Amino acid sequence: MRKYRIFVINPGSTSTKLSMHENDRMVFSTDVFHDSSFLKTFETINDQLDYRMEVVEQFLAENNIDLTGIDAIVGRGGGCYPVPSGIYEVDEELVKDTREARGGLYHSSMLGVQMAQRLHKKYGGLCLMIDPPVVDELDDVARITGVKGIYRKAICHALNLKATAKKHAEVIGKKYEDCRFIVCHIDGGISITAHKNGRMIDGNDAGGGEGPFTPTRMGTMAVTDFNNKMRDLSYEEVRSLCSQTGGLSSHFGTSNSDEIHKRIENGDKEGEMVWQAMIYQVCKYIGAMAVVLEGKVDAIVLTGGLCRFDDIIDGIKEKCGWIAPIAVYPGEIEHVSMALGALKVLRGEETVKQYSKEVARQHPKD
Repeated sequence: MRKYRIFVINPGSTSTKLSMHENDRMVFSTDVFHDSSFLKTFETINDQLDYRMEVVEQFLAENNIDLTGIDAIVGRGGGCYPVPSGIYEVDEELVKDTREARGGLYHSSMLGVQMAQRLHKKYGGLCLMIDPPVVDELDDVARITGVKGIYRKAICHALNLKATAKKHAEVIGKKYEDCRFIVCHIDGGISITAHKNGRMIDGNDAGGGEGPFTPTRMGTMAVTDFNNKMRDLSYEEVRSLCSQTGGLSSHFGTSNSDEIHKRIENGDKEGEMVWQAMIYQVCKYIGAMAVVLEGKVDAIVLTGGLCRFDDIIDGIKEKCGWIAPIAVYPGEIEHVSMALGALKVLRGEETVKQYSKEVARQHPKD
């Protein structure tokens, strides 16, 4: 069997995760650190591109990693126009739309396809994106809001959600396309989604601040509270509360969940109430997705970094265990999913989608 080499790039707020895969085996995985105080000197996330590329190239050189002859480079998707789930060729139009955050998501992940393209131009191979955060499979009725002309977006941890759902379907001996799941990614951001017969038909707009509050995001609030208490904040301050400084960060002055949990274990009663409120809100949204699926749920699937805390899992089981069996997959399988997707393309088992064609079908007026 031919051995394929696949390189995966996943930019985060203060690091870029890198991994090398040979067929279905991960050869190495690492986080290349970027000093947050230095990143703040850049006016925009896009402005970080050259700096991050220098750091990554330095890491490759110092560790004698040669990408010459690489078969595929996969970059984490960002806020391009919404697209159906799938594997996409990274082309100039995709990179441009991602840089311009056409899908409404302004996040470090927007650097993923840009970095992948830079390395692709130098080393060759396929250049791919798989299930970006703007995967849109919503039922039309889920899009409508109470203000004409404003529609709900599908922005979530699509890559990990879809991959974990497919993994659990395999575990229970079913096809993903035949299942009805509530899938929750619980970490710095929280996505709670309804999956029906292979489509993610509804969920909270995690990128827009909708849903439970999280370690870094303020979550859903009444518009009147927002107007009364936050009207004097700048646009940048509000955006920060939606993605960086809200939620646990606002209550505790840090988003470090291990540190917060330690405080609670040491008797911080007020902190315990806030922590339990986050779990409570997660459960409320799981209940909402159960209604979306008309109560016919094969499993509630939990994934993400915060699933390492037993009290979160126990709290969800206590309030939601009556809905469906609960399966837990701590952490995330994003890199493995990206590598396996590329491997399927290289082996001819899956077809690469063209971004421009899918966007034309989804957004003909744009």
